[in-house]
Amino acid sequence: MFFHFNIRLLNLIPLEVWGDTIYKSHLKGLVMTTRVHCYSFMEKITKMIIVGVSLVSLQADELSLSALADDANVKWGACPAFLGKGCEMAVIHGDPAKPNSDIFFKVPENFKIPLHWHTSAERMVLVKGKMDVTYHKENTNTLSEGEYAYGPAKKVHKAYCHKGSECVLFIAFEEPIDAHEVK
Repeated sequence: MFFHFNIRLLNLIPLEVWGDTIYKSHLKGLVMTTRVHCYSFMEKITKMIIVGVSLVSLQADELSLSALADDANVKWGACPAFLGKGCEMAVIHGDPAKPNSDIFFKVPENFKIPLHWHTSAERMVLVKGKMDVTYHKENTNTLSEGEYAYGPAKKVHKAYCHKGSECVLFIAFEEPIDAHEVK
């Protein structure tokens, strides 16, 4: 509809020619001819299906995986310095510099995670421990092992790992992984 509206604005006159449409216009004494191929509905659907099947086959080539936070193969590294000593994270899937990465995030018991925010939304499951998570202008949620939580993109939050056990959080990021300190 938008395409045809613009065609009419240019004062173009359509001439049908076997699936193609040739448009002619007489603007300021000049003749302009534009040829536009008009795909049938079935041609469009067929092309969308081919593209979809191609994308699925590309994704099907990726290997599956599973990971335990205490597995010896999980490689832990330091968190950004502002989060504090004792904070560790491990990339378990994807490239943290690209969209769609998953990590384990670990802090010792009785640990305060300062105010911060992420560019990406977070989808989290507490794997171990008990953790309070507080988002700006929201009530604190206390997460227990196995509990899911969602954190909106760019929303400031803080957390606290209760006494009694370290906390391990699985986090799925939609965008490249980052953490921005709030002072």
